[in-house]
Amino acid sequence: MPRRRRRARPLRARRRQNNVGTQGGILVRLGLRLISALSFAAALVACATSSQVLTGAPRSPISPAAVRVYTQSPQSFEEIAVLGASRKSVSSAGGERAIAKMIAAMRAQAAELGANGLLLEDFSDSDSVAIGTGVGSQTYTHNASIDVGIGGSLGVIKKIAKARAIFVPAGVPAGHPGT
Repeated sequence: MPRRRRRARPLRARRRQNNVGTQGGILVRLGLRLISALSFAAALVACATSSQVLTGAPRSPISPAAVRVYTQSPQSFEEIAVLGASRKSVSSAGGERAIAKMIAAMRAQAAELGANGLLLEDFSDSDSVAIGTGVGSQTYTHNASIDVGIGGSLGVIKKIAKARAIFVPAGVPAGHPGT
């Protein structure tokens, strides 16, 4: 018995069968791309670093709550270490929280070194990074055309702080403490 040849389906029928070019397939792929982009951005934002360089003799550790934060130098002090911290923030509006967290981290570092003061020196923004993604699709039918598109962007700003861990002897005027 002779074999029958199968007739090829029209292109529209094949697209419909494979879910390519239809709204359902696009939305699934769009959702996966959006989730992966947001996960990547969240991983970037979670990055935080700190550093310390000893410049004097450390003392016995104290509680971070006992460390005073200074914006100007007290009249007399002994420098123990130079501290640095950096944190990534999603926007400049989130910078206030990032700075507060960096000060808290440096305060804890200073307490471990036995410093009873933290002299703030420099705050800056650097290495701004923008992440963006977008997806679009177009579907044709016999009498219409449907276009769908979506995009998103996320900016990441690196905040950097520098301070000195200091020991202020008892009885020295406080100068200008920050907190």
